[in-house]
Amino acid sequence: GLFVWRLRNTGVRQIPYRFVHLYHIANDRLITFQYFNFLKRMYVTQYNKDLSQRAKPKSDSIVSPFHELQQLDHEKKVVHKISPVSPVHQLWSETSNGNELREVKSATEIEDSVVPVGAESKEDGQWKEMKLRLDDLPGILARLSKIKLTALVVSTASAGFAMAPVPFELTCFLLASLGTGLASCAANSINQFFEVPFDSNMNRTKNRPLVRGQISPLLAVCFAAACGVPGIALLTLGVNPLTGALGAFNIFLYTCCYTPLKRMSIANTWVGAVVGAIPPIMGWTAATGSLDAGALLLGGILYSWQFPHFNALSWGLREDYSRGGYCMMSVTHPGLCRRVALRHCLALIGLSTVAPVLDITTWTFPVISLPINLYISYLGFRFYRDADRSSSRKLFFCSLWHLPMLLLVMFTCKKSVLEKEDKGDLPGRSRERAMEIRLP
Repeated sequence: GLFVWRLRNTGVRQIPYRFVHLYHIANDRLITFQYFNFLKRMYVTQYNKDLSQRAKPKSDSIVSPFHELQQLDHEKKVVHKISPVSPVHQLWSETSNGNELREVKSATEIEDSVVPVGAESKEDGQWKEMKLRLDDLPGILARLSKIKLTALVVSTASAGFAMAPVPFELTCFLLASLGTGLASCAANSINQFFEVPFDSNMNRTKNRPLVRGQISPLLAVCFAAACGVPGIALLTLGVNPLTGALGAFNIFLYTCCYTPLKRMSIANTWVGAVVGAIPPIMGWTAATGSLDAGALLLGGILYSWQFPHFNALSWGLREDYSRGGYCMMSVTHPGLCRRVALRHCLALIGLSTVAPVLDITTWTFPVISLPINLYISYLGFRFYRDADRSSSRKLFFCSLWHLPMLLLVMFTCKKSVLEKEDKGDLPGRSRERAMEIRLP
């Protein structure tokens, strides 16, 4: 009994100490009302996300750009405050008052003419109807027809006409150049008409007229028809049917084959090279009326030249072509892109050597053209080895001056008509033309 009584007294005495100990443990573990409130908020956030709110950052107040000007005007008014003056200086005070009045008026005019920044941005963000002015129409149509590319096409057709082994006829030359230019404008316009949704995704083409809505698609189609129909008619009736057929085939090949292939297969590059090789053949057929080995040689030179030119250009535009959804060698087959460019750089050396074999030029042409062909081949090798933007840019800019230089050297080394006539190498129609020119 004494033992039980001892335990009971000891337990009663230790109850306050145990209560205090539990209170300290609760405080140490932060089991408070705030803690349970935090757990409640976490539960609501995780399991009932509809009640959660996102904190929005407070927008910065727009400071007027003329705030400093207004402060300066205010300081100017305070500094130049008129103090009482004696009657002797009354005239001077009147003039100063007049000047201050002018300054205040000018300040109020400036403040009235100021348009708030928010209003400008609001107006810029709204849709506006673009109105076509007649003054802007020639420039818009020039961009629609890709006037620089059209000029290159006409120049290569002119080179083919000049290289033909017949006497030069100015009327036929002008008709052939005009018809080729009109056919090129028509093909380029139809190409842009088909590629509007894809051009809008590329930085290089997002400012084209149809993408920006500067002209309507109907106007673009009407312009293409107004160029294509007279151009083909001019080549067929004014020059010869063979040249007109080549022009019509080139429009079909560019618009109906090359344009859709750009989003389907890398074969579009080879088809596009054929499109670029036809204009010098058209120039040759416009002068001679026949499709000879010389025409095919000129077409082969243009065909090979386009691969280093375009492959180097597309290498720097890989992101754009990928964004637009175009299947280009530089995007899908980068190794093949570099190899093909190098192969055709070397092919230009071989084609230049074939020219005197076909009796189109003298043997000085492959010798004179060898340095520029070796240089573009060296840049093609650098592009193949390094595969960077620097080497591709150098190859592209070299191709811009390489082609006109090669065609100019080829024209200077061309065999004269009299030499071919003496050898009896002229074709039937060409010989008749030469005899008509030589007869008094």
